[in-house]
Amino acid sequence: MLRFMPVGDSMTIGSAGEHTWRHRLWRHLCVAYGDPFTFVGPRETLYDKQADAPTSLAYAEPGFPRAHLAGWGEGWLHMAPLIGDAVRAHRPDVLLVSLGLIDLGFYTNAEQTAENVRAFVAGAREADPRIRMVLLPVIPNIRAAADEPFAEQVDRFNVLLAKTVADLDEPRSPLLLASPPKEYDIHTDTYDGTHPNARGEHLIAGAFAGAMWEAWGLGQAYAAGTD
Repeated sequence: MLRFMPVGDSMTIGSAGEHTWRHRLWRHLCVAYGDPFTFVGPRETLYDKQADAPTSLAYAEPGFPRAHLAGWGEGWLHMAPLIGDAVRAHRPDVLLVSLGLIDLGFYTNAEQTAENVRAFVAGAREADPRIRMVLLPVIPNIRAAADEPFAEQVDRFNVLLAKTVADLDEPRSPLLLASPPKEYDIHTDTYDGTHPNARGEHLIAGAFAGAMWEAWGLGQAYAAGTD
């Protein structure tokens, strides 16, 4: 059974009442991937905005493997120290990683964030030398649209992320850089300029699915929906 671990920030954990892109990807893989698979990780909850804590299980559709390693306000800086133990405990075959916005917004510049990517990869490989990883660049967000210096840091990090993937990729533990969704629009695909609505969830799921299909022949091309 192929085991996926979604790793990310608020766009990956999602909040109470949402489907999340994790659910959208699971539904896609149920149709597209012929072999058994599941999602694994040390966490299961959504973020509860009223409680200001990750304590909700109120998924729009809860009947799917909800495990993940994602946190509201967490980035590469926070996940790098956690990934080794998570990989050892939950034995994922593939990490699906969407991080960076929080780091650049609050903690580290582009170069420092790229160094934390390297630490994350090293930690994951120390736990499992054959692990595969799909990394999504920072996608459009409202701060980058309004803050030119921040947008420059995002662009710089995405360049460094691509270089890091090229530098660290190896046959026994492949790194795959997903392409950001070309049609992603903060006005139509988010509910607040950053967090994905239903259409945005499909686009993020499609970015991961498309990368794995094109590079590894896993599944098939993503058929986006808006439900």
